[in-house]
Amino acid sequence: MAAIIKFAMFNFTLTFFVMAMLFAAVQIMKAHPAQRNSSYVYESVFRWFLFFCVGVSYFYNFVVHTFFGEVSAQYIGWANSPFQLEVGFASLGYAVVGFIAFRKNWWLRVAAVVGPGLFMLGAAGGHVYQMIVAHNFAPGNAGIMFYSDLFLPAFGVMMLFLTKPNNLSSED
Repeated sequence: MAAIIKFAMFNFTLTFFVMAMLFAAVQIMKAHPAQRNSSYVYESVFRWFLFFCVGVSYFYNFVVHTFFGEVSAQYIGWANSPFQLEVGFASLGYAVVGFIAFRKNWWLRVAAVVGPGLFMLGAAGGHVYQMIVAHNFAPGNAGIMFYSDLFLPAFGVMMLFLTKPNNLSSED
């Protein structure tokens, strides 16, 4: 059991993605059958994705980089640095946007996908650089974290396209 908890905590992006999909599945299954059309399914998946993969995930990132910087730096394969605190507070900002976007309009959801998505893609580039130059294959650099830095932004963009309202204007 301890190994499972450790895996879930150190691979939190995967953990929170699975939780998002489970919560969406429960919401969809609880809905009236007539309500379960593709729009409802996409909306449910996207809402829970924003809540867990942006809100909860980045809040978790805030906590580990701010209060457990030595542990998170070691997991990534780096030395602890004052930049841990900066990453932590940036993560707190993304978390708040993710929590608000869970309930708000489509344009706010664009911000909740684009901001963290660019951060993750930049982190993926940094991971590749570290793998090539420093041969850093620590789990937090070359494992699930690396792949989620690519997958989660792509998933978020896909959900934006699947949930975009038909009558959306640039002023909405």
